[in-house]
Amino acid sequence: MMRGYFGVGAERISKARNLGTILRTANGFGASFVFTVQMHHSLRDINSADTSKGAQHLPFYPWPSLEEMQLPARCTLVGVELTDEAIPLPSFRHPMQAAYLFGPEKGSLSDEATAMCDHVIKIPTRFCVNVAVATAVILYDRMISMGTFENRPVMTGGPPPVSRWKKRAVSDE
Repeated sequence: MMRGYFGVGAERISKARNLGTILRTANGFGASFVFTVQMHHSLRDINSADTSKGAQHLPFYPWPSLEEMQLPARCTLVGVELTDEAIPLPSFRHPMQAAYLFGPEKGSLSDEATAMCDHVIKIPTRFCVNVAVATAVILYDRMISMGTFENRPVMTGGPPPVSRWKKRAVSDE
């Protein structure tokens, strides 16, 4: 079981379908909350891309501005932006309590948002990927790096499956 909590947010996102996909991804990876800053969409528009109806299952905070954004106490704000100064994702240790803030599709995190961030990280790609794809990559990395799974095997492939006999033998004890 993963310890800590995390939230996912987007600043000035312009496409409702991307936000719907972010909500679905956050819900699927077990986010504790989702937020937006300066969103201009209705939940009905967002739900068309979010078949999991994440806004019904997660606390959803649509803050009108950065000044009104209120994260939980001791929550580390992590900006996600493809800049030279950002920490490459493979070199980043995720905070136990974190909120990940993504920028808009056609732009970057605002200077004000970047200044508020405790860390700014990047997915080391040759160019920016879609914001919903970036969300999935960051949350997947958080999941595998927070000790949720066993270490990868040395050889190609995964661990051997547990046989039906072993499962019964363990459950009979």
